[in-house]
Amino acid sequence: MGNESKKEIMFNRMKNKKKEVKLVRRIVFTITLFLLIVGGIGGYVSYNYVKSALKPLDPNSDKVVNVQIPIGSGLESISSTLEKNGIIKNAKIFKYYAKFKNESDFQAGDYNLTKSMTLDEIIKSLKTGKVYRKPLFSITIPEGLTLEQIGAVVEKKTTYTAAEFLALVTNDAFVDRMMVKYPNLLTEEIKGENVRHALEGYLFPATYPFYEEKPSLEKIVETMLTNTDKTMSNYSEILHSEEKSVHWLLTFSSLLEEEATAQTDRALIASVFYNRLKDKMPLQTDPTVLYALGNHKERVLFEDLEVDNPYNTYKFQGLPPGPIANAGKSSIEAVLDPSKTDYLYFLADKTGENHFSKTYEEHLKNVDKYLK
Repeated sequence: MGNESKKEIMFNRMKNKKKEVKLVRRIVFTITLFLLIVGGIGGYVSYNYVKSALKPLDPNSDKVVNVQIPIGSGLESISSTLEKNGIIKNAKIFKYYAKFKNESDFQAGDYNLTKSMTLDEIIKSLKTGKVYRKPLFSITIPEGLTLEQIGAVVEKKTTYTAAEFLALVTNDAFVDRMMVKYPNLLTEEIKGENVRHALEGYLFPATYPFYEEKPSLEKIVETMLTNTDKTMSNYSEILHSEEKSVHWLLTFSSLLEEEATAQTDRALIASVFYNRLKDKMPLQTDPTVLYALGNHKERVLFEDLEVDNPYNTYKFQGLPPGPIANAGKSSIEAVLDPSKTDYLYFLADKTGENHFSKTYEEHLKNVDKYLK
């Protein structure tokens, strides 16, 4: 009986031990499985985090953030500065990315960066000392275009029609908002009684890069107005000293722009207009007649000169009510710094070269010599 009891005890111990082993194995398996799952999830989360950190923080953001990189800054401090300013998601990932690509020689300075910049664009900016971004598309606005013509350019480069563009830039509510946003540029003069379009001549000729696939039409126009506002601020001091307005300058400059040819000396043409204004002579410039007519013609006829429109400088003395096109920098600066001459007349020959004269008799001789 004693021996049987010992056997039972041993048997029960072995049985219990097997159960413990099974339980331990089950626990180990459960824990291992749990760790694998957690590790997998953690790895997946980590992968996605790193992946997102390598992309622009906000591809749709166009807000400019000024970032100062002090002299002597290393990659680690630069990375930290970028993260603190909200330009990148993670400083360590940016640092390792730059190291992986073997990038160095970053320059100190002030940078206007955005959250929509890629890491490569940020790195290139920091290496070159200037902000670099690759635009998705650009719109080039040449000199001497009217709003209608600018609309045609926008139509070719975007999904917006020329009609939609013109409807926006001539919309009173939109113009009012822009006047509030750009008070030094857009004054009450643009709403003069005889002004055809308030924003005519106010969209500066330049190449405009865009970094989002489809910016709003308002944003496109505002980008151009911002450039005009910035450009005209360079002349505010001289305009103030001369007691002249931006509207006056853009109006005068637009006449030079429309009269100019490749060989034209704009400063000389400006002197002719100044001399005529001083002598209270009508400016008599053909582009204003065409603008008054509202259509382009290869040749202005005598009957066209009689059109009863405030923009017609053959019939009305002084500058027209507003710009007749957008003017470039060279025309603007020619108005502000004209040549000193006694010329009252000029004409362009068939090659585009201009010929100037002081008297009407000399002008008629030039007509016979170069145009007949």
